[in-house]
Amino acid sequence: MADKLTNSFSKMKFNAEAEEFVPSWLKKTPAPVAAPAPVEKPAEKPAPAPAPAPAPVEKPAEKPAPAPAPAPAPEKPKVQSPAVEDKPKSQPSTPKNPGSPAVHNIKNEYKRSNSQDFELPKDMKENLNIVFIGHVDAGKSTMGGQILYLTGMVDQRTLDKLQREAKEIGRDSWYLSWALDLNQEERNKGKTVECGKAIFETEKRRFTILDAPGHKNYVPSMISGASQADIGVLVISARKGEFETGFERGGQTREHAMLAKTAGVKKLIIVVNKMDDPTVQWSQERYLECCKKITPFLKQVGYNPKTDVHYIPVSAYTGANIKDRLTEDVCKWYKKESLLEYLDNIKIPTERNVDGPLLIPITDKNKDMGTIISGKVESGKLKKGQNVIVMPNKKPAEILQIYYEENETQYAVSGDNVRIKLKGIEEDEISPGFVICSPDYKINCVTAFEAQLAILEYKNIICAGYSAVLHLHACVEDVSITALLHSVDKKTGKKSKHAPRFLKQGDVAIVRLETTQMICAETYADFQQLGRFTIRDEGKTIAIGKITKLILDN
Repeated sequence: MADKLTNSFSKMKFNAEAEEFVPSWLKKTPAPVAAPAPVEKPAEKPAPAPAPAPAPVEKPAEKPAPAPAPAPAPEKPKVQSPAVEDKPKSQPSTPKNPGSPAVHNIKNEYKRSNSQDFELPKDMKENLNIVFIGHVDAGKSTMGGQILYLTGMVDQRTLDKLQREAKEIGRDSWYLSWALDLNQEERNKGKTVECGKAIFETEKRRFTILDAPGHKNYVPSMISGASQADIGVLVISARKGEFETGFERGGQTREHAMLAKTAGVKKLIIVVNKMDDPTVQWSQERYLECCKKITPFLKQVGYNPKTDVHYIPVSAYTGANIKDRLTEDVCKWYKKESLLEYLDNIKIPTERNVDGPLLIPITDKNKDMGTIISGKVESGKLKKGQNVIVMPNKKPAEILQIYYEENETQYAVSGDNVRIKLKGIEEDEISPGFVICSPDYKINCVTAFEAQLAILEYKNIICAGYSAVLHLHACVEDVSITALLHSVDKKTGKKSKHAPRFLKQGDVAIVRLETTQMICAETYADFQQLGRFTIRDEGKTIAIGKITKLILDN
């Protein structure tokens, strides 16, 4: 059977095909034999290949210094990795720099454009802003008028006229205060209503007097004056009964000292006035009694009695110890400098940022042959003819004239309290609390921000939704607490993980606040004077705080 099959296959010539098929396999076998030859050739090529390979490995090590090594990236990931690691380190710094002037380190990183830069004259006197604070009838306005007279800012003829007018209404002793109280209502009542302003000069400095009202109904005006001051003069009366009335709870001596600290007044001069009163007669015992009673409270508010507080006995009505030192026939126990001597030599406690962005919070406005605004230059410098922008309404304007009260000047710098005539903007387009800026830096305008809040005096608890009045630099706006975020430990300053349910008197917390209208503000870290605020409700100071974060709209 097998023979028949082989014969049949041979007849069908399958063997021939099989013979042809077999050599095809045999022909392919030599191919693999020849294959080893090419295998040897690539084996020779890789040998030189590794030889050049080290060269590129060394070159990228040199290339990372200039940092252009994109080509080797796909070939040698190991060599690339250091270059990739170097790049991210340099990359994050680039986006931070352009954005930082608007948010962080503004004072250090701000660069003025060429159009806004100019040189200042070298003979400019530095300006010191002094706010007179204290209880009503302590003698603040009288002392201010006496200083203006002794320094020659009010002549004898004007003083005689004021004396005659005061005598006509039976208020003989008020005539000195009328040098600052120009309003007829203030003269009739004998109470300062608005924060008066005047300027006097010595050989060393120029001074701006801010006469704050002492009555509790006019505390907002007092806050506005204190926010512009470098140094506070807390006037207390040595007269029997008057000091006690002002210093007891409800008296303005306490509240004014606390508000001055909140507003950024770092040094206080405690002027013990009315030492010539028949109940005192320059008594050293009474003077020391007043000083000892008020010192613990000032320490509690935050002033260091050794470095931040100075005590001076005076008589504002007679002018004793205002300009000239006390003589032995008047007072034998006080041998130190007078009030003006001390002010002339005191070191300015606040930082003057002349090279920073221009920022002038507007405290007052009026119309006199154009739009005139008043305010303190918190940062930067300005000159006549400079272009500015009024925020938050982004209205451009030009500075036509600059005044120190009635004296026109060409320049003003950080710390100066000036009046400015503007061109290109109407009076009704400006409100107190607006801020004048340079075009190359505009102040942040927000309706919401986060702040560290300290509750000073409040009988009830404070929860989210509580509404009050916000006092921020010259801005007065309705505000509400929308969220309580963290409690803050007074001793350590650490924040709690969980939000508190409510706040009570003495608590410190991080909260979120919202205003009804847009306000101009900065964080406390960037600009202290534009980042600290007071919250008042029902005629009382409820809390003080500082802005930690601005919530900006995109």
